[in-house]
Amino acid sequence: MKLHPLPALLTLSLVLASGAAWAQEDISKVNGRITAEAGRQYGSLETVNGGISIEDNATTGDAETVNGGITVGNGARTGGLSTVNGQVSLGQKVVVSGGIETVNGSVFVDRGGQVSGGVETVNGSIGLVGASLGKGIETVNGDITVGVGSHVVGGIEVKKPNFNLSLKPSRKPRVIIGPNAVVEGALDFEREVNLYVHRSAKIGTVTGATAQIFDTDVAPADR
Repeated sequence: MKLHPLPALLTLSLVLASGAAWAQEDISKVNGRITAEAGRQYGSLETVNGGISIEDNATTGDAETVNGGITVGNGARTGGLSTVNGQVSLGQKVVVSGGIETVNGSVFVDRGGQVSGGVETVNGSIGLVGASLGKGIETVNGDITVGVGSHVVGGIEVKKPNFNLSLKPSRKPRVIIGPNAVVEGALDFEREVNLYVHRSAKIGTVTGATAQIFDTDVAPADR
């Protein structure tokens, strides 16, 4: 019996049409906030003057803004995250396929967060709690906390200030490697810092600073 080609062609057409309906939407603006709604899939998100909110369990490509913060809800999956003037805050169990960058703003990655790239700031603190980075951490003036149970596959670098980029007054950044945290790589400091390493933590070689070992849940105050 000879099969008629029409059903096969019809099936293929329906599949292609469905695929088009599932295409991920890119969102690009100059002025205005972008919200990726919970549970939905998107392509890249880009704005200039506005924040970006990625709600719980949403999936997006790269998210980038200039003047605005980026917030990512629990269980979301994203590409790289970048802003100039704003903070980047991740909820629990967020997966980032790329790095996180900001100039004037903090970065926080909550428990279960997985970032395949590194984290970089100029004038912003960096905090990890039970999170993992596939690459290192870099800052100029920001404090760094590799919190309890966090894992950084890469080193930590605190750069010497370049006053063309950094307008904050000189101060010693505070760098804390918390209980059971791991930093696989060198800790290289081009400027003075206050470095605190918990006795249970594991780190690579240290250049430019002397580690102060502590046993308590919280690092001691600076002297």
